[in-house]
Amino acid sequence: MGTSVTIVILQSLAAVYFVIDGIDDVLAQFQNGITLEAVMECLVAFALLAGVVTGARHIGELREHNRRSSDALARAKGALSEVIAARFAQWKLSSAEADVALFALKGCNVQEIARLRGSAAGTVRAQLSQVYAKSGVSSQAMLVSQFIEDLL
Repeated sequence: MGTSVTIVILQSLAAVYFVIDGIDDVLAQFQNGITLEAVMECLVAFALLAGVVTGARHIGELREHNRRSSDALARAKGALSEVIAARFAQWKLSSAEADVALFALKGCNVQEIARLRGSAAGTVRAQLSQVYAKSGVSSQAMLVSQFIEDLL
């Protein structure tokens, strides 16, 4: 059970307790005259209960918004992956070149790509040169910009 659900349950229990206590006080004073304090206690208890209900609804709305945002992000990631794969195929990149190009798109430098792939830095430089030549760019920034343009 999530923290927010636990908090709403605890707040609900407290609100119900105060509502019952306030109603009990009003009913106990019903014969002799109800005091302003008992009425205020009831009103505050009902306000607390209304706040708990409103807060719970808001939490539900936030969770739904978060779910929709996560779904949209997943769709966008999938669409970007498709665009990248299509562009790599269009450029006729080898699998090694595509792998290096993907790391370059993620912002990795030559040394990081070499470490991640278990390759020599010179090999990665040569593969990046091929990627740049096949894609018609001359730098990592220009490579990234080709995909940013597609997103805009």
